[in-house]
Amino acid sequence: MVMDVKTASGLFCTLILLGAVLIPTSVLAQASVLSNAVQVKENMVASVPRPAQEAEVQNKLEALAKKTGRRPNILLLVVDDLGWGDPGCYGGGEAIGAATPNIDFLAQEGLKLTSCYSQPTCTPTRSAITLGRLPVRTGLYRPILAGDKLTQNPWDTETSLPTILSEAGYNTLLVGKWHVGEAVGMRPQDIGFDEYYGYYRAQKEYVQAYDKRRYPDLVLDEEKYAKYLSIEQSQGLEHGFKNGETKLVKAIRSIDDMANADRLLKEFTVKKLSELAKDDQPFFLQHSFMKPHADNHPPKDFEGASASKYPFKDAVVEIDAYVGEFIKVLERTGQLENTLVFFTSDNGPQTDGWPDGGYTPFRGAKGTGWEGGIRIPGVAYWKGMIAPGQVSDGLFDLMDIFNTSLHLAGALDSMPTDVYIDGIDQTAFLLADGGESMRDKIFVWSQTDFLAIRMYEYKEHFKVVTTDRTFLNIDMATTDDLGLSPWVFNLYVDPKEQYPVGHRLNPWVASLAAEAKAHAATFKKYPPKKIGL
Repeated sequence: MVMDVKTASGLFCTLILLGAVLIPTSVLAQASVLSNAVQVKENMVASVPRPAQEAEVQNKLEALAKKTGRRPNILLLVVDDLGWGDPGCYGGGEAIGAATPNIDFLAQEGLKLTSCYSQPTCTPTRSAITLGRLPVRTGLYRPILAGDKLTQNPWDTETSLPTILSEAGYNTLLVGKWHVGEAVGMRPQDIGFDEYYGYYRAQKEYVQAYDKRRYPDLVLDEEKYAKYLSIEQSQGLEHGFKNGETKLVKAIRSIDDMANADRLLKEFTVKKLSELAKDDQPFFLQHSFMKPHADNHPPKDFEGASASKYPFKDAVVEIDAYVGEFIKVLERTGQLENTLVFFTSDNGPQTDGWPDGGYTPFRGAKGTGWEGGIRIPGVAYWKGMIAPGQVSDGLFDLMDIFNTSLHLAGALDSMPTDVYIDGIDQTAFLLADGGESMRDKIFVWSQTDFLAIRMYEYKEHFKVVTTDRTFLNIDMATTDDLGLSPWVFNLYVDPKEQYPVGHRLNPWVASLAAEAKAHAATFKKYPPKKIGL
């Protein structure tokens, strides 16, 4: 398959289909005049060197290590489908009927990122965090569904973050939602985590079999219901260990079971944080909330807890309460000053379940490459290491958690060299007072479609996800090719991406196109993996 795409500079570049990814036939890896990024290694994305900032932070880390005698802990909090505008510190909170005092505290006492980016949907983001690689490279670009027949286990040829951290002496745990494969060989305990306690899928996929008001055609039809129950998949809360036993702790058999899932996960994390504080080893603990991904059913303690009284808002209040409990246990156990806490969401809000969905002030939502789908909350908190009250619009991609965690663990030398790494070490950005990002561009993909690039405040779309109805950013969306030119927006002038300005106000169109071409060229030497999806 061959197609021509006209770049904004007025030149044509011929694209070929390699696997399922469009790349230029003859493009040298190049940086535009707009970029200050430097590619240190061939298999790593270019980053912006900031030597003074890096030296400052290295001194801070060495002083901390001398004081504590150990490497720092990392607590990663990942919420499911929380919108950029949902927490109070991002303009939501009380203003939209769901106060978030604990999340707001982290932002007030740490660093709030206003340009933090995820992938458009859940599975891609979670795999990207774990591997530091774009999902289009690994094949993990959409959820693995019942009935999918994979041609290979994508994890077999990957090196995961928990694998490297375990080898560096860390206790590694994942608590909560996984959604990156539940077959043996693809579970968290199979791909590097020492321990897993959680649910393999999204909460809707468990509770729909018991919600006869929303899904009567499934629950009340005996034949369909029997077929649904016959699908081989996990039934609920699993507890597994690396190279050890995995067992079902509690099956989901009712709406109430699912309503209480996040409470059970919270109780486990609180218990583990207390235990890990007594261990000589540092820990990496990723707590992935089930809520507020549809369908939301509040437990009794949080029913009507939000001013809104809607289930999604009650879920946000519940999540915020649990975040507060995690911070309290770190403080109680003396680990607060030696733990990086990073709070974020796996993608923008899922609006297709409206009103069971969150809020973003930007265009689009989950499933799109518009800002509403991929621009998400990102808060870094570390008492004594991150100066309070900081706000930055520097670019941060959730893949950067991979490289940053390796830096904190002293394990950067264990970075894979046989695959392309898209994450960037952002330790200096997060920890320096008034730090600047080491990243100057974000590449936006949806499954195998290269949608857009953001560089500084400019964003250039090569394909767009369009919707036929309000809120239906997944159920009635199409991915469309563009006409004569990419669509270029200045996000400082037009954060809602409403009016392209490429031929009127933006002098950097050709430079953005050159960066996109250089990115696409990396797929020639490091071709994407085909796993049968």
